[in-house]
Amino acid sequence: MTSGLVQLGSGRAAGGSPAPRPRPFGRRLYIETYGCQMNINDTELVEGLLAERGFLRVDEVERADVILINTCAIRDHAERRVMGRIGQLQRHRRDNPDLVLGVTGCMAQRLGPRLVSSHDVDLVAGPDAYRGLGDLIEGIQENAIERGQTLLELDAAEHYEGVESVRAGGVSAWITVQRGCDHRCTFCIVPYVRGPEKNRDPDAILDEARRAVDDGFTEVVLLGQTVNSYRHGEWDFPRLLEAVGRVDGIRRVRFTSPHPNDVSERMLRVMAEEPAVCRQLHLPVQSGADRVLRRMVRRYTAAEFLDKVDEARRIVPDLALSTDVIVAFPGETEAEFEATLDLVRGVRFDDAYLYRFSPREGTPATRLPEGDSLPESVASARLERLIDVQREIQRDINESEVGRTCEVLIERSARSAGDVLGRTERNKMVVFPGDSGLTGAYVRVRLTSTTGATFMGARCD
Repeated sequence: MTSGLVQLGSGRAAGGSPAPRPRPFGRRLYIETYGCQMNINDTELVEGLLAERGFLRVDEVERADVILINTCAIRDHAERRVMGRIGQLQRHRRDNPDLVLGVTGCMAQRLGPRLVSSHDVDLVAGPDAYRGLGDLIEGIQENAIERGQTLLELDAAEHYEGVESVRAGGVSAWITVQRGCDHRCTFCIVPYVRGPEKNRDPDAILDEARRAVDDGFTEVVLLGQTVNSYRHGEWDFPRLLEAVGRVDGIRRVRFTSPHPNDVSERMLRVMAEEPAVCRQLHLPVQSGADRVLRRMVRRYTAAEFLDKVDEARRIVPDLALSTDVIVAFPGETEAEFEATLDLVRGVRFDDAYLYRFSPREGTPATRLPEGDSLPESVASARLERLIDVQREIQRDINESEVGRTCEVLIERSARSAGDVLGRTERNKMVVFPGDSGLTGAYVRVRLTSTTGATFMGARCD
């Protein structure tokens, strides 16, 4: 997004009614987003809702009348970053005593009034409460509502249908197809801050995909906590994936994050047969040890996960596979950690997101026997060993792909002057000479070398 003042929306409110006249109090909105792609999409929803009320997005926090921090609660590190940022933002009250500072998202839902009492924020709103933000902000600004309000009720029917997301930029349109989660993994806070699984109407999803095309996007990413468990009436995830891939103007469809238990042959057939669906699958394994998987309540064994991997690679040619792994889950033995290393070596993932266990208050994992917790030194050492193994695997895989020619979607300027960065269909990052004016274009690129994680390339056309 360009710097300066940018008006959200088209000047007319949703449904075709005239946009509201500006109010006398400040309407300049600044939002910072932390966390996953779903948080990015939630920020776009919030911007859309507030755009209908006449709020204007600014890119400089110093110019804002309203500051919202949209947060993640998955890991303690993310929450500590937000806490520090709230403290930094308080200084803007000196120049603007009427400033409204709020926290939204999963961390807001998890901590609720504690954020108000300990960090001097004016409002806290959870993921199902965004429709009430406009009234709350305006009430605070007009001194009709006291500061320090919380909106935390989870709503089993809230899909935000009818809200026009404001996509700030980039080349991918994030489309949430599912909110919440029913799986209840013992390490995960999501079911407690986003509620049970709620699947959107497929017609609304397809309409949003068509609007994304109208806005110039050619790649869409379908989002859900366990996205491939999607079901709405007679629609399941393979049918939805196929339908989105056939929307005129869409060249690429990705989805994240699927659950191994819901990987079906039909889903894999759609990935293999639909030209727009990318040959890339993110499949979180979390651990290679069956006892740890049971304690995590993942509902599959290591052998069953490996069967899914074999089936996926058999049906989808040249599939790029990535994963999530948690090490040092309470009670994990050295032998169980070695089982995870063996699984990673055996599968040879193209990429992996590797973490050490982070206890989250309110999750079942925190109620495991205290003696099961591993020392930080052990957890850190295990994580480093796993990173080394995965880094070597990724380097070997990527070095074997040097010389390939791939279609790359240009995303932005690279850090190196005169270069751009893009992504292949298989989710490989490529840096090559180019002009940032080509952002959003598809070009043919030959992969000339690799750092291990990123490719360097040369244009073929």
